[in-house]
Amino acid sequence: MRVIADFHIHTKYARATSQDMDLEHIADFADKKGINIIGTGDFTHPIWFKELSNKLEEAESGLYKLKNSNTKVRFVLSSEISNIYTKNNRCRKIHSVILMPNLQSVEEFNRRLSFRGNLNADGRPIIGMDAKDLLELSLEVDKQSIFIPAHI
Repeated sequence: MRVIADFHIHTKYARATSQDMDLEHIADFADKKGINIIGTGDFTHPIWFKELSNKLEEAESGLYKLKNSNTKVRFVLSSEISNIYTKNNRCRKIHSVILMPNLQSVEEFNRRLSFRGNLNADGRPIIGMDAKDLLELSLEVDKQSIFIPAHI
């Protein structure tokens, strides 16, 4: 099976993003573009996480589908975090994309991350922690999480 995926998206809870970026629209446009697997984006945002929990159900291991929908599009739980911190007297700015295998892991990750920054502020929160520490946190929560750092 050929897989076309996009793990790095944002939702209506991220700055400068369309209010149509909800699960239904995301699935519809992913299907039109031939994308099989798409990230949920912004799972750290509390309101979005609640929507994910209510509207998605596990389809296959690590993949979710819309409840009561015939779409073949699958969702992977994803979020981007903006790491802005000082190290060795220099400002560091790294965006990290994190993929989690299940909603329970996301919930625990969000709980732990909420002590480090305001998750309500934006779909892509700014967290003042070293990217290495963020990686360690995600692996503590679930060894199957995937962490992709990218300098900005």
